[in-house]
Amino acid sequence: MALTPTKDSVDIGIVTNDPGPMLGFYRGVVGLVPDGETPLPGGVSYRLRCGTTVVKLLALRKPLPARSAPGGIYASTGLRYWTISVPDVTVLLADCETAGVPIAVPLTEYAPGRRMVIVEDPDGNWVEFVDARPN
Repeated sequence: MALTPTKDSVDIGIVTNDPGPMLGFYRGVVGLVPDGETPLPGGVSYRLRCGTTVVKLLALRKPLPARSAPGGIYASTGLRYWTISVPDVTVLLADCETAGVPIAVPLTEYAPGRRMVIVEDPDGNWVEFVDARPN
């Protein structure tokens, strides 16, 4: 069966025990746009926009154990990081450094004219930022 998506992006969900620092990082440092919150029987879902993607931060009332294998890409299989394309990765890197965000993979040119950096959000999830492809 062929998939027929109804929008041009995939939404992601991140479960957190501590939404305050996570919202501070994704709203304040990264600049994702708040798009409402939904009370749920077990907690609250905070929606943040990144283009057409929705990042859903799910804060449950009952704390859950932390992920079992910290370390991003090099720790285990499975979903280990996600990527946001930005106009200039050095601007976002400077904002992250100013905010004291841990840098997991330093600024790297991985192809001619293409740069990336990977940072850790407050829960230790890896977020990759890459320079947008030139037109």
